[in-house]
Amino acid sequence: MPEKTIAKTQSLCPECLKFLEAEIFERGGKVWIKKSCSEHGDFEDLYYGDYEMYKKVMKFSHDGKGISNPEIKSENISCPKNCGLCKEHKTHTALGNIVVTNRCDLQCFYCFFYASAMGYVYEPSLEQIRQMLRAMKSEKPVAANAVQLTGGNPELREDLVDIIRIAKEEGYGHVQLNINGTHKLAPDPEFAKNIRKAGVNTIYLSFDGTSPQTNPKNYWEIPKIFENCKSAGVGIVLVPTVINGTNDKNVGNILKFGLKNMGMVRGINYQPVSLVGRITKADLKRMRITIPDVIERLAQTGIVEKEDFYPVPTVSSITHFLEALTGKAKYELSTHAVCGMATYIFKDGNKYVPLPRFLDVDGLVEYLGEKAEDIKVGKNKLLAAGKVLAKLNSFIDGKKQPKDLNLANIMFSILTKGSYEALGDLHKKTLFIGLMHFMDLHNYDIERVKRCCVHYAQPDGTIVPFCAFNVIPQWYRDKIQKKYSVPIEEWENKNGQKLKDNYYKRDAAAMEKAFDYKKFYAV
Repeated sequence: MPEKTIAKTQSLCPECLKFLEAEIFERGGKVWIKKSCSEHGDFEDLYYGDYEMYKKVMKFSHDGKGISNPEIKSENISCPKNCGLCKEHKTHTALGNIVVTNRCDLQCFYCFFYASAMGYVYEPSLEQIRQMLRAMKSEKPVAANAVQLTGGNPELREDLVDIIRIAKEEGYGHVQLNINGTHKLAPDPEFAKNIRKAGVNTIYLSFDGTSPQTNPKNYWEIPKIFENCKSAGVGIVLVPTVINGTNDKNVGNILKFGLKNMGMVRGINYQPVSLVGRITKADLKRMRITIPDVIERLAQTGIVEKEDFYPVPTVSSITHFLEALTGKAKYELSTHAVCGMATYIFKDGNKYVPLPRFLDVDGLVEYLGEKAEDIKVGKNKLLAAGKVLAKLNSFIDGKKQPKDLNLANIMFSILTKGSYEALGDLHKKTLFIGLMHFMDLHNYDIERVKRCCVHYAQPDGTIVPFCAFNVIPQWYRDKIQKKYSVPIEEWENKNGQKLKDNYYKRDAAAMEKAFDYKKFYAV
């Protein structure tokens, strides 16, 4: 089958981490990446499952503002070996992550890490967490405003409420909690109320499917989680890790389940599995799935089509217009265009309508770009702003727009206020559908990691992109965390308990007798 070169990039050898020249190419309507190591041979992997979609998303690709005060001062940068962040990084921290523990009550086979496998317990102190939050807040020209507390399972930290309060004290407008829900959220109604009161905006909830087979981790606990979150007024984003041949056929039912629970469920963020660690070529081929592949399965529901999805940097047109208008640097999602896709789905009576069905996204993006350029070359700001606001309705098809939605008013608020609260008005009326594919060593593209906007703060003051932190743990995550950890035995002696004491156990048969799960999950 003929091949067509698309781009040259740099990658790493999955075996020895040697820097390798790599080629991104098209074959059979899909996008692939290949590289060759003199010691370990040739490697080829699926990079993006649809070439036509790849061409569409790359039109939105652009570099962001980067960091003007990088922690790494070295002039000799060899990405991704100097992460911290450095002067070559193209994107500020849009979502900061802080690992509050590597302990977990579950042991999922695809997980990036957990304590029992590491041999030590990593739990930074409250003061260390405060300093990590401050490090991300000190970024210039744009400070971080959203933080995710993650793990392990943060539910295992007894002082979690204090950690949430500290994040709010340090000025974070959005605090989300990345958890399983099994340890405290499901069994303890007060837990949801306490974390909401402390400042949590969203539960980023692991959720791999609508059956026990696809979601063995918390299928039985989800009903209680929903009940407790509803009572506490906490929104949920469902986060399915999608594995080809395991739960990929269930992604459509996950979408329908999210729509059924719209209001409680604010969004679904599908994550095609990142195949970290050692894996055979056969397993790699069997388990690999990319963003276009997941979208194809979602389209089989008839609710969405692939044309309804746009890459993350699409929204940068709003950023650039606001920056031109105000003269101030704004939050910019300039991540690499293949890293993520998204759409919004609105309910209109008994039907569902994706945003691009009634909004001319391409036209709006182009127009905002033109007006931003007009302002930059000296044209009147108020006149340009007035033209944009007056023209908003021309990009909206009023006949197809849901009857109880006034998108022009929401867009007006976003463009005039440019605030988190204005964007929040949109999220209350819709279901966000996102896809984010984190890399692994097989499909590693250094151009992607340079543009990452999801970062981890570390106790040593560094801030590391996701796909360096988790994909090359021996350089970053494990190396740094081990320095700030204690051996498991020492932790157990100090706390008077065994690590395995917190492993989650359930009586699934008894739970199924007491609750109608089929009705709850029916779509």
